[in-house]
Amino acid sequence: MSLLGHIRIPALVDLHVHFREPGYAYKESILSGSRAAMCAGYSDVFTMPNVLPAPDSLEHLSAQTTIIARDSHIGVHPYASITLCQKGEGELVNIEELSSHVAGFSDDGRGIQDEGLMREAMERIAAAGSIIVEHCEVNSLLRGGYIHDGAYARAHGHRGICSESEWREIERNIRLSEETGCRLHVCHISTKESVALIRDAKASGIPVTCETAPHYLLLNERMLQEDGAWKMNPPIRSVADQMALLAGVQDGTIDVIATDHAPHSAEEKSRGLEKSAFGIVGIETAFPLLYTYLVRTDMLTMERLIELMSVRGREIMGLPMDESWATFDLDERYTIDPAQFVSKGHSTPFAGWEVYGRCVKNEFRGNVVFENSQCTIHNSQLEGEKR
Repeated sequence: MSLLGHIRIPALVDLHVHFREPGYAYKESILSGSRAAMCAGYSDVFTMPNVLPAPDSLEHLSAQTTIIARDSHIGVHPYASITLCQKGEGELVNIEELSSHVAGFSDDGRGIQDEGLMREAMERIAAAGSIIVEHCEVNSLLRGGYIHDGAYARAHGHRGICSESEWREIERNIRLSEETGCRLHVCHISTKESVALIRDAKASGIPVTCETAPHYLLLNERMLQEDGAWKMNPPIRSVADQMALLAGVQDGTIDVIATDHAPHSAEEKSRGLEKSAFGIVGIETAFPLLYTYLVRTDMLTMERLIELMSVRGREIMGLPMDESWATFDLDERYTIDPAQFVSKGHSTPFAGWEVYGRCVKNEFRGNVVFENSQCTIHNSQLEGEKR
C-alpha cells in the first residue's frame, strides 16, 4: 500500500546477523541489535552462533535464549553451531536434541574442511528436518589474505583472498546436499562462480538456497579504501563478480539479501585493511541503499526487493506471513551517518552515501512497536540496557 510517498510492506527478515551476546555485548547486544533492526523495519532476524558460549548444547543455547526472551524487541531466532565450540572440526553437536529448538545449524565464520564430517552433519540435519546454513571457505586457499585477490591488492601490496576459496567449498557442499538430501543455505556469496554453481544446482533440483549482502551488490574492489570499514569476509570483489551477483538477484538465482550485520568496537575497526576485524554493520542501511541504488535506478522492481528482503526468507525458514508490517517514507532523502545508528557498531563503507527511504513505522505481530523516524518505541526498555 502506498500513499503520498509512504509504502507499507511485509516487515523485513534477515537470515544472517551477529548480535554478539552472550560473550561480546560490548560489540552488540540482543537489546541494541534488536532495537536497531526494529527501527529499520525488521520483524525477524536469525543470529549466528559465534557467541560465548557457542550454542552447541541446550544448556549453552539457553544462555542466549534467556537474554532474547528478556530483551528482544522483535523475533530473534538463533542458529546452533554444527560442531562443539563452533570449531569447524572435531565433534558434531547433538543435532537431534537441538534441532527443534533452533532455526538451523551453522559454523558461520568457519568452513567445515573435512568432507566426512560435513557429510555426517548433513545426513543428521536432513534426518532431523532442519537446514544447514553454511559459510563456505577452503582454509588452505586463504593464504593469509584479507581483501580480494585482485588488482587493488596487487597495486597496494595487500594479501588477497582468492575467489576459489569460496566457490570450491560451495561446489563440494552442493554435491553433498544432492547426495544426502539436506537443505543447504549458502551464506553471503560474493563470486561469479558461486552464482553459476548455485544456478546450475537449482536447475538440477538440488535443495540449495543462498544469500548475498548489499555491499557485494553495490561495491567492488575499484572502490576500496585503506580503512577497516572496507574489510569483511568474504571480501568485496571484482566488477565482474558484482555484475554476476546483480544478475543473480534479478533472475532468482539468489534467494535472499541478508546483511551479515557484524558490529565491532571502534578500536577493532580502526587498524586499517590488514589488521582490523572482519565485518561491518548493515541492518540500518540495507533497505534504503537497495531501494535507492537498485529500485530507483530500475535494476530491480520494488516487488522483487520485497521478495528478497522479506518473503523468500520467511519461506526458507518456515516463518508465517503474519501481521508484521513496515512502513517506509520513500520520499525522505538523507545522508547515512553512522553516528546516528542505533546499533553499537558504526563501521560501514556507506558512510556519507545519500539515500531515500526511512522506516517510519513497524508493526510486529499486529502491535506497533515503533513509530516515526526518531524511533519512538512503544513497548519496552529504552533507557539503557538492563545489566
